[in-house]
Amino acid sequence: MNDILPDAIRKGLQEARRVSLDRGERLCVHDGDDVYRILRFWQDGMALDAGACDKLRGRVDIYDGARHLYQALILGADVTDGECHFRFKWLHPVRQTAALDFESELRAPAGLLTRA
Repeated sequence: MNDILPDAIRKGLQEARRVSLDRGERLCVHDGDDVYRILRFWQDGMALDAGACDKLRGRVDIYDGARHLYQALILGADVTDGECHFRFKWLHPVRQTAALDFESELRAPAGLLTRA
């Protein structure tokens, strides 16, 4: 359907789509001091604005606002319709708690009750 639209209208629709995605999405990629907004995110990849293609490589951190969600190793990018699509070689969720250096008991008591 977009093939029959004039170029000016097609570009306007693409720009409006980008603006609406920028307002609603909080997911972003941090690469050192650089931050890039994620337009779309799926299980084995993500899409960013086409301007990020040549700058983004290797290990990156993915945030939802201020909350650190994932660490990922990204592979080459394909540019399609003004979006840069990256694939994940690996994607690991970030733990919110520190790793334990001991084995926890499965039947450990949840609390201690005492008589007063």
